[in-house]
Order: sequence, then C-alpha cells, then structure tokens
Amino acid sequence: MMKINILWIVTLIWCSTYVPGTYSTAVMSVDIGSEWMKVGIVSPGVPMEMALNKESKRKTPATIAYRDGERTFGEDAHSIGVRFPKNSYSYLIDLLGKSFDNPIVQQFIKLFPHYDITADPERGMPVFNHDENTKFTPEELIAQLLHKGKEFAQASTGQPITECVITVPSYFNYAERAAMLDAAQMADLRVLQLINDHTAIALNYGIFRSKEINESANYVMFYDMGAQSTKVSIVEYKVVKTKERGFVESHPQLQVIGVGYDRNLGGLMFSLRLRDHLAAKFNEMKKTPNDVTQNPRAMAKLLKEANRVKTVLSANADHYAQIEGLLDEQDFRIQVKREELEEMCADLILRVPNPVNTALKNAGLTMDVISQVILVGGATRVPKVQEILQTAVNMVLSKNINADEAAAMGAAYRAADLSIGFKVKKFIIKDAIVLPIQVQFDRDNDSQVRQVKRTLFGLMNPYPQKKVITFNKHASDFSFNVNYADLDHLPAEEIKNLGSLNLTRVALTGVADAIAKTDGPNVESKGIKAHFVMDDSGLLKLINVELVAEKTLSPEEQQEDEEESSFAKLGSTISKLFGGDTPKKEKSSDSEETESEQQSGESEQATEPPTDKVETNGTAKGNSTESGEAKVLKPKIVYLKEKIGITESLLSIPILSENQYKVSMAKLDKLNKHDQERTRRETALNSLEAFVIDTQSKLEMKEFKDCGKVEEIEKILKSCSDVSEWLYDDGSDATAKQYEDKLASLKKLTNGIYSKHWEHNERPEALAAFKDILNNSKSFLGTAKNFTKDVNPDKDIFTDVEIKVLTKTIDDVEKWVADMVAEQNKLKKHEDIKLTVKSLTEKMSEVDREVKYLLNKLKIWRPKKLPVPKENVTEGSGKVDEEVIEPPPVESSGDGEEPASNIETPKEAEETTIPDEHNEL
Repeated sequence: MMKINILWIVTLIWCSTYVPGTYSTAVMSVDIGSEWMKVGIVSPGVPMEMALNKESKRKTPATIAYRDGERTFGEDAHSIGVRFPKNSYSYLIDLLGKSFDNPIVQQFIKLFPHYDITADPERGMPVFNHDENTKFTPEELIAQLLHKGKEFAQASTGQPITECVITVPSYFNYAERAAMLDAAQMADLRVLQLINDHTAIALNYGIFRSKEINESANYVMFYDMGAQSTKVSIVEYKVVKTKERGFVESHPQLQVIGVGYDRNLGGLMFSLRLRDHLAAKFNEMKKTPNDVTQNPRAMAKLLKEANRVKTVLSANADHYAQIEGLLDEQDFRIQVKREELEEMCADLILRVPNPVNTALKNAGLTMDVISQVILVGGATRVPKVQEILQTAVNMVLSKNINADEAAAMGAAYRAADLSIGFKVKKFIIKDAIVLPIQVQFDRDNDSQVRQVKRTLFGLMNPYPQKKVITFNKHASDFSFNVNYADLDHLPAEEIKNLGSLNLTRVALTGVADAIAKTDGPNVESKGIKAHFVMDDSGLLKLINVELVAEKTLSPEEQQEDEEESSFAKLGSTISKLFGGDTPKKEKSSDSEETESEQQSGESEQATEPPTDKVETNGTAKGNSTESGEAKVLKPKIVYLKEKIGITESLLSIPILSENQYKVSMAKLDKLNKHDQERTRRETALNSLEAFVIDTQSKLEMKEFKDCGKVEEIEKILKSCSDVSEWLYDDGSDATAKQYEDKLASLKKLTNGIYSKHWEHNERPEALAAFKDILNNSKSFLGTAKNFTKDVNPDKDIFTDVEIKVLTKTIDDVEKWVADMVAEQNKLKKHEDIKLTVKSLTEKMSEVDREVKYLLNKLKIWRPKKLPVPKENVTEGSGKVDEEVIEPPPVESSGDGEEPASNIETPKEAEETTIPDEHNEL
C-alpha cells in the first residue's frame, strides 16, 4: 500500500496498489454552479486539492462560447460573450431537466432575449439554436463544461480520470438529477454520487473538525447565497456507534435535518437590477437616439460592469461605473452609491430571512439551539445581506470556511470515500428529502373506484434508505403512480417550477398467476410488496415487486422439510470441500446507511416477519427435549415469494433515447477532436518557433560553435532561417503534422552538436565522481587486506581470490580511464567523442559492484564461538562461559572518517536476505 499524506486534519489513510497502465486511482469532484465551476481532485501525491485551469486559477467561469469555428471556455468565453452575447452560454444549470414551458425557462428567455431558444419537437425541452446547422441542449452544454473540468483535473494529476462526484442544488428534482447524470455520461464520466451542495459543504466543515464532534448533538446552520439561488441547511453533528464489521465502532456523523431555499434569490438578481438601473441612466443622458436595452452587446457590457461595481460596493460606499463605447461609440460613466443598490434591491433583501425560517420549521428547532450560522457563497459578501441575516438569527455570523471551495472540497473527500483507490476516515452522511414522494393507486370498493394515496418518503426523511409498500387487496393486474406530494411547505411559485409532479407509472403483470402458484392449504397471502430505494444521489428506484404468502407447515411437512434441509446442508458441505467457499457478497452501498427497511402499507403499515422468528431451515428452538423423548413439532411458518412483472413509464421529462444519445455524443466527439487537434497544432507551432529561436541563439555562442564543423553550423542556420520564413509565409496555416515534421528534421540536424556539447559539459563532473569512487575503493581495499586469513587468522573475512579480483578491477579501470582521457584530450570538440559519460558510468559500476560484494560479506560475518577451558565451567550449572569475539573495527583512513563512508550502499544491499548456510560464519 502506498501511504498518502493529506492536510493536517483530514485523514486519507491509504491508497490501493496502483500499477501504471492498468487503471487510475485519481478521482475528481465538480461543483458546477450558475456562474462558476470548481474542480477538486484526489490522487496519490495530491490528496485533496483544487485543480487549476490554464490561467492557474482555482475557479473557472461556467461559460462556453463558439466563435469562428473555435470553442472556448472560462475567461476566454466570458470575453467573447461581452462582444458576441449570442455566441456565449452562461447560467445553464437551472435549465436542466425542464420543459420549454417551465416558468424558469421562460424567465431565462426574458432575462437573456438575445438567445434563440425553441422547444425540442421530440422531448419538449429547450434547445439553443446556435446557427442554421447547430443546436445545443442544456445537457450537451453542461457536458462540455464537465469535460473541460475533467481536462483540468487530468492536467493537475497527470492521470486519466473517469470517476467523479458532482454537486447539485438540494431542490433538484428527479428530472433535473437525471439530466445531470446524462450530461456526465456525455462527458465520459462515471458519477459515483450526485451530492447535494449543502451536504458537501457540511462534510467539508465536519472533516476538518472531527475531533470537536462528540456524543452530544451540535446543530450548525449553513447559509449559502450563490449567483441564482439561496439555500439554508441545518445539520446535526454527533458521534454514533455502528456495528458493521462485527464489533462496535464510533464514527462522526452529519445528518441534514432542515432545509429551506429560495430558487430566485441570488447575486445575479442584484446584478440584473443594477444593470437595468445603469441602462435607464444611460438612456436618460440622451447620448444616442437608440435604446440601449435593445442592443444585446451593450446590455452584456452593462451586466459585466454591474457585476464589477456590485463587488466593489461590498467594501466601499460608492464607486463609478464606466464603459467605453457602450453604444454608438458613446462612453458611459456614472457614480453608484451602495445605498442606491440597496434601495433598488430592497424587495430582494427582505427575502433573505425566509429560507432560514423554512429550514427551522422543517427541522422543528429554534435558533437558541443553533451553535453557529456559517456563510457560504459569493453573494453573502453583500453587507446589507449580512446585516439583515444577522438581525434575523440574532447571532454573530461565522466565516470560518472557504465560501468558494467548501462544496468542491467536501465532494472530493466523498469521491475518495466512494472510489476503490482510497480509504478515508469514515464520516457517516445522512441527507434529507426535500420533495416528499407518494404512491397513488385506485381501489375498487363496492363497485366504486376510490383513489388511495400513501406517503412513501416524507419531508426530511433521511436517505439513502429502502422502503416497502404493500398492496393487500389486489387479485389481478393493476398499476400505480409515483409522484410528489405534501408540497404545502413550498410556495405556489416553486411548485410550478417543479414542472410535472408525476414521476412514473408502474404497471404490474402476472398478479393472478402468482396468487395461483402460492394458493394452497394453510397459506395466507401477505400482499404484494413493492421495494423502493432512495439512493445516495437522491434518485428513487423500484427494485422489485413480489407476492409474499405465509404458509403454516403441518408436522409431516416439517419432517419432510427437515430431511430436505439436511440433504441440502450435506450437499453444501461437499460443494465447499471440493469447490471452495463461496465468496461473501459485498454489502451494498444502499444498505450502509439504513440497515432495516422502513415500510408503509395500503390499509395499515405492513411489516415483514422479524428474522429472529423465521426459520426456513431446521426446526424452531424448543422443539426437542433433553431427555430423549419423542420430538414434538410445533407449528412452523415459512414464506413463499413470487416475482411480479414490472413495466415503468416515465411521466415527467422523457429520457434520452438511444438515437438521441448517439447524436449528442457524435456532436460532442467532433468538438472534442477539433479542440484536441487545435491544441496539438498550437503546441507544435510553439515548439517549432521556440526551437528555431533557441538554436539560432545557441549557435552564436562559442561553446556550441566549437562542437560542430563550419559547414555543419551553416547548414543548420540556413535550415532555421528557411523554417522561420516558411512560418511567417505559407506555414501560417499548416497542420500540426507539418510543424512536427519540420521540428523533427531540425532536431536531427542539431542532435550531433547538442550531444557533443552535453558530453563536454558533463564529462568533468563524471570524472570527479569517478575519481572519488576510485579513492574510496582503494581505501576500502587497504582495510580489507587486514581481514584475510594470512594477515589475521581470527578474522579471515575475505579470501585471497576476492582481494585479487578487487585489486585487478581497480587497476584495470584506473589504467583505462587514464588512457581514454589522454586520447580524448588529443581530439577537437567537434570530433567524435572517445570518452563518453555512459562509458564512465559503466566502469564505475564495475568497481562499485565488487566493493558492494565485499561490504555485504563484511556485514553478515559473525565470529566463531571458541571453546572455553574446563576450569571456566561452573560446577553444577551445566553452562559454559562463552567468549564472544566482536567484529573488528574498520581502520580509519587517517582523516577521522571510515574509508568506505563515501561509497553508497544501495537499499537493495541493505535488505539482502542471507541463506541459512551463511549464518554459520
């Protein structure tokens, strides 16, 4: 295992074994918002960090633009958007998973009228008509941003990345989350989890303060005001005990217990108010007869300036808004005071406390139990927002986390937790359901059809978890709907924003056949049970539907069952003996958070029989007596299950068909390949230009000139000149391969000169190292001669042959280097090299190998045990006082150091395993 060091409080314990070329252990997180995208990474050597973009910044504008056949992202795309607003796309996140007639889509069209947006004829979703031949769906645009974030992460880690965790707003419904997963799939990313942004923030806060969390519950409120929305969450932190591995463990846990939000309250609303104010002031100046609000480019410039002025006014009482050539080449400059901005946004500011009140109501708490209110999001920097919020919560606001990066870093930790490449300190997460879900079906009652509704997941229910609903009055095929319900806690406007409240329609088939199969004596039907799971991404899934019946076994049937059970056990034992144990199934991630299924019934809450009262193999306890009397069998119950056929139909936004997905992927692949080719071409052009300039400069220097013949130098300079002229002439439109071929031909011409220059520069250092090796080896040889049998019989470590071999090696190498140096000195610098650095290295290795052999032998040598005279034997003890001869000290070289101290002993030599027969030495 490769150990990883992480930040001083976060613990990434270890990384699984990584074999280059097999798979990547690096994972990423993407916090994609309305205005910014932040990417977190976890990889060996980079435990938790933010990925940098090409400008070396930690966050990137979530903007994508197309101009002159080129695609740009981030700051470049933002700049294009000011000049060509129709070509640049921003604020896309809230368009995911919505129909064209959704109020949020219509509001987007009203705010940004320069876009040409129509409804998709097949799915009814909004589509951007970029030009006559190109259209983009919100999923495709988000996929391109995710793919760019993936490139940032891969550039930072140096590894391919395929797994990620993506943050989404807590109010995202099923369709919006499914659309985000479609976008990630288009970006070639495997989503480990869609994590709510407030949960990622809470996790980031908790992992850095895990030592402060104890058994007592601590309630923290997070107030997150971003560009387009405001979200408030109340999180409970405490240490809980779990018994997942057979013993009790204590782990920190965060549980979201209250959520409130305002989907249309954010920094963008403040900027738009200021933009409209500046536009009105410009029109009042009458500098031009044209209306500035009718010019998309001028309005884009005003929005950019409004964002800048709003940011400055957060720290200053007033500031000037100024734009050169706003409209018809007319400049614009006006003073804006903070009081003016607060006045024009007064109704927005009054909405600041509303999400707090909703979150408290959903959590069933009051502010007196909240320990902290922590600010998150860029819009919380507005002074008036902080003032109103502080008054509402009646406590000092905390700013002790990174407001921009908290969600990305928390999601990165979660990605490491869910990936197979890392093991992290366990932190239990329980999120809360914001949109309750119910099951709706029809029931025949006295020839009348009555609609029945049953809550499946209530408001603020923790998830992930499983639930079972039982239908116990149906004898034939039927269907039911799954939809949102009990939305009284939401304002009417927000309910409209959800779009369709119906999620899926489920048709069950084969009910009558299943009943017939389980029908029989002593059989009682327990109804049809539908098993649902809310996974950790907040997506509802129907796992399976089955008919469950309860059968009471007679004594004869119990006897037969016992015999069948015995034969089954015997067969299992034989199978294990000859086929090996069956590997244990891994515990699913869904069951890690909730161990037991929660159930709700059609008429009453139906409950599965407890496992401790059900025994399908063997008899129940107490069926036999200790005295050997005849066994009296008690009634025994077994459960019969038959699967029911399922057909699910999506009632909200239609999912992408296979053909639609292929069309989108082909479109994105074409764009990606074009970008890759452009990057390759730019890189090749820059490399060629840099090499030409560098070569021309070096060949003017004497040290390089001396390494080549005159005609060779002239040929290279002429080639460089020709390439330079070609670059600024016909080569300006060349392909990447042409640039690469030109560079390869120039390198081929210069390789000889550059290699000779390198040899002449590196040779003195290599010779110095060679001399040190020889001196140390000679010194060691002098010491080793004292440990031979002839010189010191008691310390005969080395044989005469070994001493002779080392002596001959040193003499031969010393003579060789002297001869080669003499030959090399006779040559001119441009002539072929006789004494290369590589040959010196090989000769040094010869000496080093012989020295290491003797050093290892010295290291493992042990003195012989000498017999002790009989008079030293203690009478009656049976023991002999033994004399142990210590290894002889290595003689000093005269300068106070050990002679072999400068000879590096490789790690391999230190860890050498000595055969048993050598231990007798």
